[in-house]
Amino acid sequence: MPIGAGTLPIMGEAFLVIDLIGVLANAILGGITAKRLRFDLVGFTVLALATGLGGGILRDVLLGRGTPVALTNPIYIPLAAVGALVAFVVPIRKVFQERLFPLMDALALGAWAYTGTHKGLVFGLGPVQAVLLGVVSATGGGMLRDLLGRKMPVIFGDNTLYATSALVSSVLVVIFYKLGDSAWGAVIAMAVGSLLTIVSAWRGWTLPRSISNPFKGKDFRRYIRIRRR
Repeated sequence: MPIGAGTLPIMGEAFLVIDLIGVLANAILGGITAKRLRFDLVGFTVLALATGLGGGILRDVLLGRGTPVALTNPIYIPLAAVGALVAFVVPIRKVFQERLFPLMDALALGAWAYTGTHKGLVFGLGPVQAVLLGVVSATGGGMLRDLLGRKMPVIFGDNTLYATSALVSSVLVVIFYKLGDSAWGAVIAMAVGSLLTIVSAWRGWTLPRSISNPFKGKDFRRYIRIRRR
């Protein structure tokens, strides 16, 4: 059963508002990417809709509780189209764009990490499964944006903390949900996830990369000689 008018008594109107914030922020991000790639209006619309709605649709499909809310609630698609129009019409200077993009990306990530995790918990998923759903929800729209923009998705590496921020945010949602305080959980989880994304971009924090083979070249030959003795 998707989140919509029929589930507001369960999920709360605040959930719908947060979900819509994520849709609008991601749609604008998709539009900014389309502008950077010099797409026409059709390209703007497609990229903005995919970015704005992709994470939520993926979340609802994985839950398997009916048609995704983006296709049943009449607000979602027009709101994503508004995000595309804003990015298409409003002139954004490069310096402002470089500052706006990470901020909105962090906001969208925090919002959807919360909505994905919380919805999973409400519909009976275990803590680990709900956290996974939150991370997928938070990063799904960005992955679609990068793929459609002919770019390697940022969550696969060579970037500052992104999926890690969604993971931390989702874990906080579970903790506060189990403590019976979902309201503060929403605020804190979104704030921490967003701030961690922003600070990591500012400080250049990244996860460790794969360790290269220590036994190669001269070191490998020396290791072989030692073993033979």
